[in-house]
Amino acid sequence: MNIKHYLQQNHTRALPILSFPAVQKLGTTVDALVHSADLQADAMALIARETDTLAAVSPMDLSLEAEAFGAEVRFSANEVPTVTGQLVCDAKDADALCVPALSAGRIPTALEGVRKAKKCITDKPVLAGMIGPFSLAGRLMDVTEIMYTCFDEPEAVHTVLQKASDFLTAYAKAFCDAGADGIVMAEPLAGVLSPDMAEEFSVPYVTQIIDAVQTDDFGVIYHNCGNTVPRMLPQIFSQHACAYHFGNASDMKEILEQAPADILCMGNIDPVAQFCAGTPETMKASVGALTDACGAYPNFVLSSGCDIPAHAKWENIGAFFDALAR
Repeated sequence: MNIKHYLQQNHTRALPILSFPAVQKLGTTVDALVHSADLQADAMALIARETDTLAAVSPMDLSLEAEAFGAEVRFSANEVPTVTGQLVCDAKDADALCVPALSAGRIPTALEGVRKAKKCITDKPVLAGMIGPFSLAGRLMDVTEIMYTCFDEPEAVHTVLQKASDFLTAYAKAFCDAGADGIVMAEPLAGVLSPDMAEEFSVPYVTQIIDAVQTDDFGVIYHNCGNTVPRMLPQIFSQHACAYHFGNASDMKEILEQAPADILCMGNIDPVAQFCAGTPETMKASVGALTDACGAYPNFVLSSGCDIPAHAKWENIGAFFDALAR
């Protein structure tokens, strides 16, 4: 499937980053979901079946790749896993860091979940969630410490970034082999960088991965929900992704005004304020306001601003799709 062509042809439908709320209807927990390929496939199939989503997206667990490298991860019943501690502290640690095999940690679980989902979802694309290189490096080096290290020991950061990129390239290719039609690459930590720093520490590595894995039949959707996004749009759009996904910290209309007409831009209903804390009425109003502002752009695709939390209200999810259908 030519995923970019498919998205362009169906741009009036919505593609929220929606997977974890499926646990409510499956009668399971987030912890069980992130450890089970069968549950992940069931979750994707449920979302594909019960909503008019443009594509099914695998659970966006941004601890998974860092765990494969050896980082410690904290699990809880109803929250997405989080990385704890600092695996790489200095240049020596960066040099010693090993690129893991695709058999490490829960990587096989994620790959098998997509493989199983692809067998039962036949009417829309299946997209795999994956972290971006700078965001992965931040989880390995600590998200605060990496900002200092970019100035104090930039070569150490580049060493980790290259190893992260090598792993993510192999991981993305494995998703392709598992049958995925593409990946959603989440690079949120790059969204706190200045444009110049993003140009050095994120863009080259994202581009490297995309150029290595993207084909007509396997696309990369780049996600960045940081608050500096509007200042780095030229850098972001230079990365060759088949589509770009933006968080609710940015003005979607402002992004579309700067985006080339042939670049698909997705976003950006607040996943917490609307999907979790809102009501069907506020959701419909929010979707209406966004589509009024952006609906005239043929490269706009309605989405959530980020991954929708597991405790989101299903009545609000339904209202999201209903508002677009009207």
